[in-house]
Amino acid sequence: MLPYYYGIDITYIILVLPAIIFAMVMQARVNSTYTKFSGIANARGMTGAEIADRVLRSNGVYDVRVERTEGTLSDHYDPRKKVIRLSGPVYGGSSVAAAGIAAHECGHAIQYDEGYGPIRIRNAIIPVSQFGSMMAFPLILLGFFLSYQSLVNIGILFFAAAVAFQLITLPVEFNASRRALAALDNTNILSGNETQMAKKVLSAAAMTYVAALAVSLAQLLRLLVLFGGFRRRD
Repeated sequence: MLPYYYGIDITYIILVLPAIIFAMVMQARVNSTYTKFSGIANARGMTGAEIADRVLRSNGVYDVRVERTEGTLSDHYDPRKKVIRLSGPVYGGSSVAAAGIAAHECGHAIQYDEGYGPIRIRNAIIPVSQFGSMMAFPLILLGFFLSYQSLVNIGILFFAAAVAFQLITLPVEFNASRRALAALDNTNILSGNETQMAKKVLSAAAMTYVAALAVSLAQLLRLLVLFGGFRRRD
C-alpha cells in the first residue's frame, strides 16, 4: 500500500518538499548576492572579458575564446568549442560579481586543459545520466502498472545514475571556484576585500548545486520508499 493519507502523498511532504524549499531559498540567495555585488566595481576597473583573458593566459591556456551570450547568469564554458560564454553584465561589466563569475568559468576551462579527474568522470557518465533522467519515470510507472518489479528497479537505477552525475558535479564546481579565487588573488586582479566579496558570490552559486542534489536525493529516496518494496502480483 502506498503511503497516502487522505489523498496526500506523505513521502512527498516529508522528503521532497523540504528539499524543494531549500533549493528555492538557495536560488533566492544567489540572486540577492549577485545583485548586491554586481553593484560594486572592482578597483582595477577590469571587465569580465578582460579578467577571463588574463586568468586563462596566466594559467597557460591560449586556445579558449571568450564570447558574449544572452541572458543573466547564463555564463558557462563550452568544452566542445573551447569557448567561455559570459552574459552581458559579466562580459562587459567591471563589478566584483562579474570578476568572480568570469574567473569561475575560466576555472572550468583550466580543468579541461589539465585533464582534471572528476570532470573526466562526469563527462564519461553524461550519456548514461541523460538517458537515465529521460527513461527513469516511464520505466518505473510502466513496471508498476504491469506489476513487474524488475522494470521498476531498472527505472530506479536509471534515476540513480542521473543523481550520480549531480553528485560528481559538486567537486567540479567547488574546484572551479577555488581555482578562480586563487587566480584572482595571484594575478592581483582583486584586492583582499574584493576577493572575499567574489567568494560570497561563488559560494552562493555553489549552494544551488548542493540544493539541486538534495532535491534529487530526496526524490530517489521517495522512489525507494514507494516502489522499493513493490512486488509482482499473482
